[in-house]
Amino acid sequence: MITKRIIPCLDVKDGRVVKGTKFKDLNDVSSPVELAKFYTEAGADELVFYDITASSDGRKLFTEILTETASNVFIPLTVGGGISTIEDFDRVLKCGADKVSVNSGAIRNPSIISEAARLYGDQCVVISADIALIDGVYRVFAKGARENTGMEAIDWIKRCVDMGAGEVVVNSIDTDGVKNGFDIPLLKKVCEAVNVPVIASGGAGCIQDFIDLFTEIPDIDAGLAASIFHFREVEIADLKDAMAKEGIPARI
Repeated sequence: MITKRIIPCLDVKDGRVVKGTKFKDLNDVSSPVELAKFYTEAGADELVFYDITASSDGRKLFTEILTETASNVFIPLTVGGGISTIEDFDRVLKCGADKVSVNSGAIRNPSIISEAARLYGDQCVVISADIALIDGVYRVFAKGARENTGMEAIDWIKRCVDMGAGEVVVNSIDTDGVKNGFDIPLLKKVCEAVNVPVIASGGAGCIQDFIDLFTEIPDIDAGLAASIFHFREVEIADLKDAMAKEGIPARI
């Protein structure tokens, strides 16, 4: 079985890491640079950096704070927020990102996925999907989960992978920040639909939530979380020890 990845997420607004519930009520947490240093030393497998208001504000991702953060990270770094052109891909990669996450930009211009995959390789292109269950149907949201696109989520993700996305981050709006566990039904559907790595995001509240995720969905590749790691409610080393005891492969 492939080693399961544990990925902290830095949601960055105005140069600071913030955290809210269901993408709302954002509170200041820390400096992304300091958190990046901490997670590199704490045993995180990868790190995600999202400029969470770039798309909704209609601006480019802040490159200064990204460059400083990337220079302090010695694990793979995925960066997203305000990615809407190939030039954005190039700029973010030159700032130190290993992979680029695209969400609203791909919704507006799906061809950016295939073009980026052709230029930089599938492994560099991550499709991030903000999803909520609306009247019994999983729908894709844009602009930091502020705008319902009306698109059915599983079909959209399959289309993105067919166009060249090499990884999928599934952000469950319904479970984000609630800390009652990952959105298992949604994640199962995504894993059944695509054959690229899938990262679960939204809902982790304790170590057992990760155990349940990897046990109930053996094909899931990674679990992503923010506040429980930021506030040290869960230590990454303790989580990986618990995973190992359950027979879930982790990089110790």
